[in-house]
Amino acid sequence: MTAPNEMRLLPWTGPEGRPCFLSTDDRGGYMSRLADHIEAVQLGTAAELLEEAAEALDDQDVDLTDLRCLGHALTGSLRDVLRVAASRGHLLTVREPHRI
Repeated sequence: MTAPNEMRLLPWTGPEGRPCFLSTDDRGGYMSRLADHIEAVQLGTAAELLEEAAEALDDQDVDLTDLRCLGHALTGSLRDVLRVAASRGHLLTVREPHRI
């Protein structure tokens, strides 16, 4: 079984927004593959929202309500991307020795 410091931060939260972790040695297991898939979807959504934001900022006639909705979507997406980055960053430090 995986050591506690090697647990994977999952790309979703549990009740009350608490982080969820996966403890397994099987990187090809069902939950690991599900987490990988959800991370890929989250990163894809972030890329799409970034493109949409760039277009909206270039549009002089963009509606304020649309910008607010886009801002909320970007905020949620950024939260997801930061969780993915934290999870992957932790996995890198655990799996690869620190190089100087």
